[in-house]
Amino acid sequence: MTRAVCTKLPSTTKPHKQPTKLTSRDDMTQAQHALLIGDFAPLHLGHMQDINHAAQMATTLHIIITPPKANPLPSGRCPTLADVARWVQNACQQFGFVRVHTIASLGLDKLNNLCNFDYQTAHTPPAELPALCQALQLDTSDIVIITKAKQGNLPTDTTNASTANLAQLPSTIVDNLPIATQPLSHFAKLSPACRYFYTQTVCIVGGESSGKTTLVHKLANHYGASVALEMGRLYTHSHLGGSELALQYSDYTPIAIHHAKAIEHACHNATAAITLIDTDFATTQAFCETYENASNPVVASLALDYRMDFTLYLDNNVAWVADGMRRLGGAARSQFAQKLLEILARYRIDYHGIDNPDYHQRYLQAVAWIDRQILAKF
Repeated sequence: MTRAVCTKLPSTTKPHKQPTKLTSRDDMTQAQHALLIGDFAPLHLGHMQDINHAAQMATTLHIIITPPKANPLPSGRCPTLADVARWVQNACQQFGFVRVHTIASLGLDKLNNLCNFDYQTAHTPPAELPALCQALQLDTSDIVIITKAKQGNLPTDTTNASTANLAQLPSTIVDNLPIATQPLSHFAKLSPACRYFYTQTVCIVGGESSGKTTLVHKLANHYGASVALEMGRLYTHSHLGGSELALQYSDYTPIAIHHAKAIEHACHNATAAITLIDTDFATTQAFCETYENASNPVVASLALDYRMDFTLYLDNNVAWVADGMRRLGGAARSQFAQKLLEILARYRIDYHGIDNPDYHQRYLQAVAWIDRQILAKF
């Protein structure tokens, strides 16, 4: 009997390469170190273009982030120094020739002149340059200070040590001022690394069969916005076979956790100045207390700590539609709506009511409120 011989063919699959950071430099290198100092809030495409150009002026580019001076967003949210550092690091993480620092990380946050220095307007190096170089462990003879001041405004006395190490960036078509003052109006020009922070979450809540999902999709079409869908409905199809027959108390924790992840994903992939959320954790708690006669502590924690920026409450004044999953028709529907309002108050969630009984008018009401209260502020 002849035994078959198996011959291993040579693999045609290319070996997997680990991702590497870009480190190559070229003949344009003019110094060992370049310093790009400024307020990068919000981080936008103009900043990223400047970073690309500045990186060619030295072997290593040091980005020094000063305290953000941005105005509060409609939600009241303001970026911290750590927020801005996160954006810049994420945007530059593939560049091995970039080092990111903050004024605080260098221990220089008490130096007012340095904290107010910004490469886009500065005509001379910061007065505290020796202290900055000492903190970076750099020799002043090995550095250039990046500026974007117009050539005619730069000092011409290069014999002065404080003015000898300036390097000018080319002009870009992205204007910093309107983006800094009106980030939501210029959302498309924000760096993807910071859009999650600036997008304003608008949550649509209401009683059962109040038109929440319909309104969410209409608003998504209107604004081109990302959406986090109602997780209870998705979970019912993915885990319970399409019916709430098997729903029990233990399901509310994963429903809430999956919903939090969906919100996070929608915000980090935001396509517009608002991100739409279909129902919230208070609504999940209302269902839990209605069906299970018990409050869920995980849901409660998320309702308290994972806040949406704005909430629209839809009144229970449209026709109830039986879709094979809903169970709260008739008097139970009104009781659930009241339970939801009680829980919103419990968690101190403010809301704006949408009360028109016509679906299209509800959509128009919501658009008018969003445009006035969120977008028109900028």
